[in-house]
Amino acid sequence: MKIAVIGAGFAGLAAAKVLRELDHDVTVYEKAPDVGGVWSATRRYSGLSTQNNRDSYTFSDLRMPRHFAEFPLGEQVQTYLETYTDTFGLRRSLRLSTEVVRAELTDVEDGWLITARPAGGAVGDPERYDHLVVANGIFSDPVFPRYEGYADLVRAGGRMVAATQLGDVEAERGKHVVVVGYGKSACDVAAELGPVAVSTTVVARQLLWKMPKYIGNVLNMKYLLLTRMGEALFEYQEPAGFEKFLHGAGKPVTAGMVESLGAVSTAQYKLKKLGLVPRGPFADIASSTVSLATEGFYDQVADGKISVHRDAEIERFVVKDGEPWALLTDGAEVRADLVVCGTGFHQRLPFLSEDLQSRVVGEDGNFHLWRQILPHDLPHLTFSGYNSSFFSPLSAEVGAVWTGAYLAGLVELPPLDERRRLVAERVHWLQERTNGRHARGTNVIPFSLHNIDETLGDLGLDIGSAAKLKQWLLPVDPTAYRGMTARLRQRIVERAPAEV
Repeated sequence: MKIAVIGAGFAGLAAAKVLRELDHDVTVYEKAPDVGGVWSATRRYSGLSTQNNRDSYTFSDLRMPRHFAEFPLGEQVQTYLETYTDTFGLRRSLRLSTEVVRAELTDVEDGWLITARPAGGAVGDPERYDHLVVANGIFSDPVFPRYEGYADLVRAGGRMVAATQLGDVEAERGKHVVVVGYGKSACDVAAELGPVAVSTTVVARQLLWKMPKYIGNVLNMKYLLLTRMGEALFEYQEPAGFEKFLHGAGKPVTAGMVESLGAVSTAQYKLKKLGLVPRGPFADIASSTVSLATEGFYDQVADGKISVHRDAEIERFVVKDGEPWALLTDGAEVRADLVVCGTGFHQRLPFLSEDLQSRVVGEDGNFHLWRQILPHDLPHLTFSGYNSSFFSPLSAEVGAVWTGAYLAGLVELPPLDERRRLVAERVHWLQERTNGRHARGTNVIPFSLHNIDETLGDLGLDIGSAAKLKQWLLPVDPTAYRGMTARLRQRIVERAPAEV
């Protein structure tokens, strides 16, 4: 088939590699001038690093170099993806600096017409493809809150940017900075700006629990959260096997184990003294995403370089003596030469018409996708990377293999009505357990391995009980999944003569 892929981050590159190895003709459209998605030089903020250790944040068939940091920096991740692109010959499939402005079904809905525009150029003629893979990322379109007095902020010389738009922090030296949010990007940026800004104020509507990279400054978090045991500490939609015990008779012990991590985190970062103990149980750490503590953030709070206003929001901007100020809902007034928003991302498909989007998104506003991949009502379309997980590269790769099997007619799907019901139940469960922080149904954290197991289970390509048993106690090694595409290709080859 002739296949178009939108996006050249982890998900888009995984789709391109897998589908090319299954003999499809693949074109990858990417509006940035480089590969990487959120790791692109045009999008990554100063201080960005991974939430995973080096060995777990990879594809199955290419390790990160040993000289990379244990929690790789943004530049290192982008370098890894450039290496992946060249190692597997994907460069010729890329159309960098090219934005897809419109994707539409053909008149008889037997394929897609893709209209793109190269950077600085005119919109080109539509190109026809047999299948479309959407891999545009769920963390690439930042949300900007609407604040009263924003025009006054700008007139007084102030600026508001997303965390992903903050490049060189040295350019902000001597400024009064307000950072909105308390997720990873907000805390990362605040820690970078603290040493150079006159003042750095973090405005947090809700405090989140932060997981130390090293528990007690000794034990790497990968031995706790990046194992099957770590995942099993959180109750799945339908617990099975040992998980039934963990959340049945063993629930008091399970809850105690999780909350003990909260006690360690509280003591390690002196959260009580700082007045930064989040409300709610420590189990909330994995309600929608794991948020690792930013190195140096709490030290700077203790030293007074960073000020945190918890349970507060910006009410409006005003001008005083010609300078921009932010008035907060807790009554505080802070200078605001620069406002950095770490306030989340939109999950949307700007290249699809409203009619086509309505065939992907349910009435509840969530993406309804079987296995986080296949829409119910839009033909010749699959998604890649809409299963954000602890192991996003591996999850994307597994999803790409599923798409390859689906295109080859090797996936036995439940009846459509049953799929609708099961997906609706899953999305409702995600929404309930995360209090709406489920990225419109695209975030499977902390149940990354459950999603991988279910996806490979459709294909009969699971890794087996022995490999899974090892993952109960040791961090997941993506190389255990190496060879998935080759096994699928062999199955396709073996089936072909019989069908002929």
